[in-house]
Amino acid sequence: MNRFRVIARSMTALLGLGTLLGCGLNANAADYPNKDKSITLIVPFAAGGPTDRVARDLSEALRKSLGGNVVVENDAGGPGGLIGASKLLRSTPDGHTLLVHHIAMGIFPSLVRNLPFNVESDFEYLGMINDVPMTLIGKPQLPANTYKELLTWVAANKGHINLANAGLASASQLCGMLWQASIQVDMTSVPYKGTAPAMTDLIGGQVDLMCDQTTSTTSQIEGKKVKAFGVTTLKRLNIPALKDLATLDELGEKGFQVTIWHGLYGPKGMPADVIAKINAGLKAALKDPEFVKKQEGLGAVVITDKRSDPAEHKKFVASEIARWTPVIKAANVYAD
Repeated sequence: MNRFRVIARSMTALLGLGTLLGCGLNANAADYPNKDKSITLIVPFAAGGPTDRVARDLSEALRKSLGGNVVVENDAGGPGGLIGASKLLRSTPDGHTLLVHHIAMGIFPSLVRNLPFNVESDFEYLGMINDVPMTLIGKPQLPANTYKELLTWVAANKGHINLANAGLASASQLCGMLWQASIQVDMTSVPYKGTAPAMTDLIGGQVDLMCDQTTSTTSQIEGKKVKAFGVTTLKRLNIPALKDLATLDELGEKGFQVTIWHGLYGPKGMPADVIAKINAGLKAALKDPEFVKKQEGLGAVVITDKRSDPAEHKKFVASEIARWTPVIKAANVYAD
């Protein structure tokens, strides 16, 4: 009988401990964000690039909607920002370390042979942020001023054209690959560690062309530091600096369409109520007039549809994986 009393007491103690732990978890979720901890947004690319710009604008809006301090941390490196994405998965899943990433999440599975994570199962999907058009731009020294003149120059300089991009699996590389396929001309790819250094060399004339997001090209086009030849949407953009820039589709590259999207992610294992709170904060941030104005000024379209929901965000990324896999395989581009 004594033995059974001991067992009963032990079970009661364990149940009590479980209740205390449960209360602790609920308290942590209810108190999110912790007033003593900042929320860190990992950007897997160099400072000054388009994803960094999106994250910094978003951080300001999230400060208001979540009521905590939000900081941006740049962890560049690896194909498609692989280092920053991997770092997120080593963080504590308490909602204080998040990741802002772009279309690379949709191409990791087909591009990286030894991918250290599963895109669809190792992340918590928190909602999409925006869609960003892209622009085809050239160095200011190019003799071409129109798209027709650019094609003539390309034809005359085959084998001697450098096409810059922000690195393997970057948005600019994908856009450049599709454009080369569209005009059926191979160019020398020049990868950089982010858009900012690539843009510096393009302005300086060290490389010839680049296709990149409006978040990083609009101000350069407006300041006439680069030449703009077309946008990658099917409709012209409704922003002052680019409103007269024709689409590549209307310039003859029929059906050419590339937009770069950004989403918010957390490490697997975050409490459901923390995920819900972050998603609510994100949705509020996406409606913040100042954030919307900044994004629209760069040509980005803030998400207002169901993709701002975690489940729909995840479903969309799965569709992008299916879309880009044959493109990557056809280009025979891989990273180990």
